[in-house]
Amino acid sequence: SSQVCLLRVCILLFMVVSCNAECYIQKPEVDLSSVDDITDHLQVIHDFNSEWEKDCYNCLCALFGIRCCNKIPTAIEHPDECEMVVDKTTCSFTLALASDHSKPCPFA
Repeated sequence: SSQVCLLRVCILLFMVVSCNAECYIQKPEVDLSSVDDITDHLQVIHDFNSEWEKDCYNCLCALFGIRCCNKIPTAIEHPDECEMVVDKTTCSFTLALASDHSKPCPFA
């Protein structure tokens, strides 16, 4: 029983360490009349050093451009019997049985 618990902890730690966050950088479209902000692809103006969340991405406006990183991992290691189930309303995920998403992955 303690070995099973230890195995579950090791699997969980492995999954957390092997999570990949997807990030992208948008080069600045600087308005020459104002060097204090950048316009994003939606034509929204952001001040330098400002941060915000949009569609489960954490974004930062910096001199190099706008960097946004997905809060939900794009790929995690998990047993074949399980799948990652994403909830975009809460920007979270769970591991569930592939055959029945209402049941949690017993190996996580």
